[in-house]
Amino acid sequence: MELTDDDVLEILKLFEQSKFDFLHLEHGDRKITISKPGYVPSAASAVASSTAGHATASPSAPKTAPDTVATRSELAPIDEGLVPVTAPIVGKFYSAPSPNDPPFVAIGDRVAVDATLGLIEVMKVFTSIKSTVAGVVERILAGNGTAVEYGQTLFLIRPDGK
Repeated sequence: MELTDDDVLEILKLFEQSKFDFLHLEHGDRKITISKPGYVPSAASAVASSTAGHATASPSAPKTAPDTVATRSELAPIDEGLVPVTAPIVGKFYSAPSPNDPPFVAIGDRVAVDATLGLIEVMKVFTSIKSTVAGVVERILAGNGTAVEYGQTLFLIRPDGK
């Protein structure tokens, strides 16, 4: 039995209402990985996710070659003292609330804990990307409108006092 787009939306709704922080589901060719804001993947699960190939919420979505996933992880070496903010889900990253609005943040902006840094869209459902620390945005590693993978580093923040 194939999962329909309506089935995926129902899974997303149920997950949002659940007490779970993370879900990885594979059914046939469809792979779904989602997490709630504030969920911090362990190093082992981030490595497993980046080496697993591609995770998509729809079989019709563009697929990423496994070597591209590894390259994305290697592109963002983390300087000492910087805190990474990673993608909690697979989807399309947006740096602004709409095409005519300015980006949520720019390099050099000071952010508070839980400040919205961007959005990830999966099947018309938007998830806010929140800062986990107060500090200054040092690097923005995802371009507006680009596909992002679960666990991919999107921002690097220098915490206050560092």
